[in-house]
Amino acid sequence: MDVSQVITFTLVAALLVMSPGPNGALIFKSVTTSGRAAGFANVAGFVAAFYLHGALSILGISVLLVQSAQLFFIVKILGAAYLCWIGINALRAAWKGSAVTQSAQTVKAVKRQSSRHAFLEGFLTNALNPKVSMFYLAAFPQFIPMGEGASAAFLLVFVHSVINLLWFSGMVILLSRFMGFTRAGVFQRVLKAVTGVVFVTFGIKLASFEA
Repeated sequence: MDVSQVITFTLVAALLVMSPGPNGALIFKSVTTSGRAAGFANVAGFVAAFYLHGALSILGISVLLVQSAQLFFIVKILGAAYLCWIGINALRAAWKGSAVTQSAQTVKAVKRQSSRHAFLEGFLTNALNPKVSMFYLAAFPQFIPMGEGASAAFLLVFVHSVINLLWFSGMVILLSRFMGFTRAGVFQRVLKAVTGVVFVTFGIKLASFEA
């Protein structure tokens, strides 16, 4: 694969990763409510989902997803429902004020319970997003030379995942430096409310998305 093609893809992928979206909102929610470990677990979930989409693209399943209006609709609604579910849970938590108690024991318990759940949240947020599949379908034919197969495709997935890892890991580290402030009860309630609205909005936008 030509180096210029890899560089061009890197720029396109970087713009995609750094653009506002549900991944950034999820990182913000996880780190400020459950700690650094949960944020890194989110990032691991993102990366795992990218490799899943890459494998599906190589196998041709993603093409079927785009070509089948019914299948695309099902995946789109599942993804939208999942984002809305995260948002509604955050809104409920904000309404109940469940984040007011800030004992060290409670925070530690949340961290232990949230890492696996945070990974799953990160994975499903991307695995159920048909926009990610469409990105791979649109990008791969343009950047993979004729005659090069799975190895070239997974190289691009690797580039995408590394950019994602660096960007969101930096976000996790930056947010974790402000943990003392973000543990405040009032801030937690406001954060959950804003996060809830953001995720519900992303869910509605995904539901109205047309291929």
